[in-house]
Amino acid sequence: MSPGSGGFRREPGGGRVAPKDDGPQRSDAQRNRERILEVALAELTRSPDAPLSAIAKKAGVGQGTLYRNFPSREALVLEVHRHEVRQLTDSATELLQVGDPARALREWMDHLARFAMTKTGLADALRQATSATGSPSRPGYEVVIASIAQLLDANHAAGTIRPGVTADDFVLAIGGLWQIDPQSDWQPRATRLLDLIMDGLRAGAPGRR
Repeated sequence: MSPGSGGFRREPGGGRVAPKDDGPQRSDAQRNRERILEVALAELTRSPDAPLSAIAKKAGVGQGTLYRNFPSREALVLEVHRHEVRQLTDSATELLQVGDPARALREWMDHLARFAMTKTGLADALRQATSATGSPSRPGYEVVIASIAQLLDANHAAGTIRPGVTADDFVLAIGGLWQIDPQSDWQPRATRLLDLIMDGLRAGAPGRR
C-alpha cells in the first residue's frame, strides 16, 4: 500500500496512523466564516439588498468561499440572525456564572438592547429570508424566552426581584426597545429605559434569602 493509500500513512513498524491533523485549515475556514458573518451583519443592517459580492470582498474572501459556507442570500441572513441569537443566549449563562443574579440580569438587558438594535436593522433582510424559505417569522424567539426565564428564576431564588414576574411580563416591559431608532444615538435612551425597568423589577423584592 502506498504511503497515501486510504488516507493513512505507514509507520516503520507496519502500523497505520491517522492522517496529519488539518486543524489549521479548519481554523482558517472558521475564521473566514466568522468574518463573513461579521461583515454581513454590518452590511445587511445598512441595506437589506447589500450584494453578496460586496460582502465577500469586504470580508476578504472569494465568492466561492462565501457560497460554500452560505449557498444563498437567505441562508446567510438566517445564519447571521442565528449567530446573534446564540451570542445573546450564551451570555445569559455566562453572566450568571460570574456575577450576582441582579447584576447579571441588568447586564444581559444591555446585551438585549444591542440585539434589538441589530434585529431592527436586519428586519427587512430577515423578512425577505423567512418569506423565501418558509422559516418562522421570529427565528430564535423560544431560546431567547428561555434565557429570560433562566435569569428571572435565578433572581427569584435570590429574592432580588419582585415575586411572580414571568418571561412574558418581561417581554412586554422591554417592548419599548423596538421603538428606538437604531440609526439614532440609541444607547442613552436604551440605558434609561432599562434602568427604569430594573427599578420596577426590584420594587417589592423580598431581599436576599
